[in-house]
Amino acid sequence: MTQSPARPPARAGLVLALLAFAQLIVALDYNIVYVALPDIGSALDFSAQSLQWVVSAYAVGIGGFLLLGGRAVDRFGGRRVFLAGLALYGAASLAGGLADGSGLLVAARAVQGLGGALLTPATLALVFAGFREGAERNRAMGVWGLAGSAGLAVGALAGGVLTEWLGWRSVFFVNVPLVAIAVAAALRLLPDDAPAVRTRGGFDLPGALLATAGSSLLVFGLVSGPEEGWTSALTLGTAGAGLVLLAAFLAVEARTRTPLMPLRMLANRGLAVSMLVILLFQTGLGGGYYLFTMYLQPVLGYSALEAGLAFLPLTLVSAVAAGKVAPLLLSRISLRATLGIGMVGTGAGLALLFAGMSEGGSFWALVPGSVVWGLAGGWTYVAMFVAAGSGAAPEEQGVASGLATAAQQIGGAVGLAVLIAVVNAQSGHGGPGPDAAGLLDGIRAGGWVAAGVVAVGALAALLLPRPGRSRSITVAEAEAEAEAGAAPRLTRRRRPTGPATSPGARPASRTRG
Repeated sequence: MTQSPARPPARAGLVLALLAFAQLIVALDYNIVYVALPDIGSALDFSAQSLQWVVSAYAVGIGGFLLLGGRAVDRFGGRRVFLAGLALYGAASLAGGLADGSGLLVAARAVQGLGGALLTPATLALVFAGFREGAERNRAMGVWGLAGSAGLAVGALAGGVLTEWLGWRSVFFVNVPLVAIAVAAALRLLPDDAPAVRTRGGFDLPGALLATAGSSLLVFGLVSGPEEGWTSALTLGTAGAGLVLLAAFLAVEARTRTPLMPLRMLANRGLAVSMLVILLFQTGLGGGYYLFTMYLQPVLGYSALEAGLAFLPLTLVSAVAAGKVAPLLLSRISLRATLGIGMVGTGAGLALLFAGMSEGGSFWALVPGSVVWGLAGGWTYVAMFVAAGSGAAPEEQGVASGLATAAQQIGGAVGLAVLIAVVNAQSGHGGPGPDAAGLLDGIRAGGWVAAGVVAVGALAALLLPRPGRSRSITVAEAEAEAEAGAAPRLTRRRRPTGPATSPGARPASRTRG
């Protein structure tokens, strides 16, 4: 994907508003479904264990297709893929609202995940292509993160209101008019893409099939563990097959002329470390929201509306942190310091939240943990994706965004599966039941695990390159070195301040170890 031409400030602001609105739609659906889960389970006869598939089917869909979606952005253009993702997302939301059985709803959620796998990397790539690296992009990412946090806040409240007054189906139907608005705005605001990239060797179809099948089977195996058993043939077979296919994918990528994921991108230390941080962050938070919901409704007996309102301190503080605190920190201290402090703070917030839970406990005991979690988690979320995209070339922003988001989705699937297993083991039964005290013990145990995993992510953040120790080199330089048989030049002195490449050159990140 080529760099977008400069836009007038007013139009750039409208484009950013559209991209933020798309992020809000995706984030809104995340929390709106959590609050509606108990009603969905009762209406469609989900078991206590199988109910997680309302969440996990989306993770399978988006996790399996993100690399394909990211490369599609680079090959076909951000606008085309953005519109295709919106269309799939809206159609799947409509199908989910009309579902009359658990299987149909799970299938609709998987297709919704496919739409998200196209929409998310397209949105991030358009942000990175349209705003210059540095303060301008940090502000744009702050708005993007603010929209995501606002979506979580609106989703928590709207999920409670809609479920209470209009029924659980409305939490899916609400996406349809929002998607229609976004499509109409995109057709008017987003500039036409350049002609689809045509390269010798064509599209990497074998790599696309292997990446999609391997990622989908791996995520499927992980989320099957709590219900089927971690040593069951289904869990081990699908997860093992997924790993084998992903290994085959890497072998294919090393040999093909037009790889879906150029392996040299994994030598980008900033991207690789960012993926690890994102994976650990989302492993803790992916199950954290689920555990919080289980405490509010089955343990405390909150209604859907009351549960939605209980999420507001967390998500409103997170919105402020993403929109205001993140750009400020990124401009004042280093990226890795911002990430490290944020990961420690998020872990501390989770620990404080779960420490405040008790049978018959009050809402106010949850507020301190919610505020700390929201504050640190809000700025961390923005900083993670800034780090992931900072070193990627403009024509590879799509696949870089896809890799980062794939780490997020796989982390969420792993976190949900592992934390549900911890809850079940600690509470002594296969899922939520009449023993509120036992369930509470399981929820708290899962919470400690979530907090610990996120805190470990602070150590991973220390592996990011030190400020001023990375620069861009051109893809042409990298290819010339490879053709000459030279070892990759991973150590470079920093050039004087100014453009890192000549006009028309295509920068590819190389960082100093």
